[in-house]
Parts: sequence; C-alpha cells; structure tokens
Amino acid sequence: MRFDLSFPKDKPFDVVGMGLNSADFLTVVPKFPTPNSKMEMLRFSKQGGGQVATAMVALSRWGVKTKYIGKVGGDELGQFSLDSIRQEGVDVSSVTIEPNATNQFAMIIVDGPTGERTILWNRDEQLMYREGELRKEEVCSGKLLHLDGHDIHAALLCARWAKEEGIPTIIDLDKVEPLTSELITEIDFVITSSRFSMVYTGISDQEKALFELQKRTTGFLCATLGHEGAIALVNGEIITVKGFKVNVVDTTGAGDVFHGGFIYGLLQNWEVAEILNFANAVAALKCRDMGGRKGIPSLEEVQKFLSLKVKKKFGKKARNP
Repeated sequence: MRFDLSFPKDKPFDVVGMGLNSADFLTVVPKFPTPNSKMEMLRFSKQGGGQVATAMVALSRWGVKTKYIGKVGGDELGQFSLDSIRQEGVDVSSVTIEPNATNQFAMIIVDGPTGERTILWNRDEQLMYREGELRKEEVCSGKLLHLDGHDIHAALLCARWAKEEGIPTIIDLDKVEPLTSELITEIDFVITSSRFSMVYTGISDQEKALFELQKRTTGFLCATLGHEGAIALVNGEIITVKGFKVNVVDTTGAGDVFHGGFIYGLLQNWEVAEILNFANAVAALKCRDMGGRKGIPSLEEVQKFLSLKVKKKFGKKARNP
C-alpha cells in the first residue's frame, strides 16, 4: 500500500514544522541516582532538542527543504536553541522571540547501562502562541505540515489552515489534553507514543486501543514502541514492524527522528512497510550517540545499515479483534 499523496504545488518548502524546540542538558550516569546521593557523571552534553525542531533538523540533513515555526525565549538558551536549528539549514525566519521568556529547557538523565532516559523539563507559558501571532501564509508554505500537541490551540489552528489548503498533516502526540479529540480529527497521519492510545481510550491492550482510537479519526494511525519498533493500522488491519538492535547510548530524541523518517518516506511515496522500516532504522541509529540530534544518521548510513538486514518481510498482520 502507498499513500499516493497529492501535494500542493509551488510551495517554497517541502515540510513546515510548528511545535517545540528545547535546549537540552544531557548527562550519562553509571546508574539512575537514588535520593540523597552524589554521583560522578560519565558524560555531559548541551544540545538543541524538541520534538518538531529535531524532526526538521533530521529532514534537513537528508536534503529536504524545511521551515521551523515556534517560539524561543529572549535568553541565552533561546539564542542557543535558535542557532542550533538555523545552523542545520532549516529556515527559521518565522520563529518568534519572546524577549521576557525563558526558553524551554530540559535536564535529561541517561542511564548508562541501558541508554534509557528520564526527562525533567520546563516550559515558560509565554512560549504559547497568542491569538493573531501565527500567519497562515507561513504555516501553509510547505507541501507537508508537521505538528505536536503541546501548544494545542496553535496546533488546531495550523491543522485547519492546512486542511483548507489541501496540505497533508502529521502529528507527534504523547499526551492527552481536553482538546486532543478535536485535534486528531483534523490530522491525516497520527503518530503517537507507545502509551498514548491506551491512555486516551482507557483500554490497556495496545491493538484494541488502536482500533478504538480509529473510531475517532479518519487519519492513519501509528504508535512507536521504542526498541520493539512500531505498530500501525492499515486498511483495518494491524501491522507491526520490528525495531533494530544497536548499541544504545541514549534514546533521547528517537521518537522525533522516527517522525522525521516517516515524513521522508511520505515524500518518497514509499510503501507503508518501507516507510515504517526506514523510520525504525533512523530512530535506532540515532540511539548510538548522545542527545536527540548528534546521532542522526546520514542517508548513506541508513542505506548501508538496511542493506545488511533481511528486507523480504517488513511486518506481520493480525486479525481484527
């Protein structure tokens, strides 16, 4: 199955992303710390992060013309975050600087033995868009629009503008808010974290939760499953695509890069299983290094990696429960 998307013509960008950016402070520790203890760090790094911003960076590295729309604080962290996106060739001309706001930042603790991370984050309320600040011509300046659900009023507005312009929309969802139901009805490709559908529906079974979620949206549904890969609903059937084993250093940003990989596959009009296979591969390869962006693989690395894997069968189907 291919999506065979009809992209609007004469757009200056391939993909526009509106959503989070962050300044990430990452540390690798020998084990997760216990209360009232001291521990020497194994590694430390300061990097740009954020769901949509990191996806745009990945796509830009792969030769896709991208634009990022978001807010940064007027502090040193905001400048750092903005520079980290601009330096990757992503257009940032529509980024708004909030002079009195602290930029979003995160303290990320990475467990050395497993590479699993714990994120402690802070986001200034001034970084939320106010009425009249977003511009339709900027939001709709790409062939595809990528969103997250954190500034949900802004995401809703952007999704509706894109629908009016015939622009396909993709969203990265990892939390449930009062307007989430309204938002997902506007989205063409709903790609969530592993637990989102279960939290949203109240159903503990992953597959049954996806079928229930499908009743509430006409969009394509997919959930990332970490090292286990991804699960999706295709033509009323569950497809699971296994993840890849790598030497994991840090899982930070793997989901962001997965979304970038999925968007790249949409632009190439690959078959669904091939898109998910590619997205799994780039997410896994990212985990070989620290932070959300440092380990993003080149297309050549991905092609070499996948050429070593058996690609005759990408997934398996399960019956409708």
